[in-house]
Amino acid sequence: MNIPENYDATPHSISVNTIIERYCLDKMYVPENIDKKIIDSAEVYRPGLQLAGYLEGFCPERVQLLGRTEMNFLGTLSREERQKRLDAYMHESIPCIIISNSQPVYDEIIKSARLKRVPVLRTYEGTAVFLAMLISYLNLELAERMTIHGELLELYGVGVLITGHSGVGKSETALELVKRGHRLIADDVVEIRKVSQTTLLGTSPEIIRHFMELRGVGIIDVKGLYGAGSVKDIDSIDLVINIERWDENKKYDRIGMEEKYTEYLGIQIPSLTLPIMPGRNMPILMEVAAMDFRQKKMGYNAAKEMYERVNRKFENNT
Repeated sequence: MNIPENYDATPHSISVNTIIERYCLDKMYVPENIDKKIIDSAEVYRPGLQLAGYLEGFCPERVQLLGRTEMNFLGTLSREERQKRLDAYMHESIPCIIISNSQPVYDEIIKSARLKRVPVLRTYEGTAVFLAMLISYLNLELAERMTIHGELLELYGVGVLITGHSGVGKSETALELVKRGHRLIADDVVEIRKVSQTTLLGTSPEIIRHFMELRGVGIIDVKGLYGAGSVKDIDSIDLVINIERWDENKKYDRIGMEEKYTEYLGIQIPSLTLPIMPGRNMPILMEVAAMDFRQKKMGYNAAKEMYERVNRKFENNT
């Protein structure tokens, strides 16, 4: 895959303090170097085997989560054995240890954590709920990413990325779609994040979020003009629609049988091209494209249905 010029190859990380503030975690023990503690892996580790003494393959660079199972197991050990297991398990590379369900924290955990300067935190959330929330957040914040020029909107629950050359009318089309009740995610600059091997999420840089640039008018606040229901902070990228000026020498798909894709960060996204010419209502065409995409996801393809009907008609006549 050719890496585009706007590909962000910088490894991303977030501070442990960010996690503490976001999830209102209790600080059971925080070392002086807490500001230097960072998280650069989206994976969260539950150290069941490690507490039992098996340390081969252990990944200390991940956030460690201790649920009821791990804490109950530690409770079955004598104080001496518990301290021995925790000392063997504790590693200075651990970003932090989080204990779920507001469980009491053994003194041995704090003692061992002090020696290796590992933050010990606690949440009132259940293990499964907190694990899901944390992994989802880390996947988003640490995701591989790139930025492109375009518009991102939600049309009938479909994340539609509008691309095309500058001045072709992307912002004007997006504004009309917002006026028709759809939601704007990003104008002009779309930040794409790869959160899994099959999913791309799109958002806007925070500094320009909910704003739109219109030539001749200037900058407008979409949220202020059309209300909170007209915008959205982030959405999946399900369909790419490329706008281009009508080229009489180019053949455009009139049936819809040919499936085309656009690749971003190694993921293929269904795409189509809409040529602009006088008399074409681009917002309506995009609404129809989004609804047709939903139909296809539900297993119905109008083009294939018509093709099969025509074939059956010819077969019956012969």
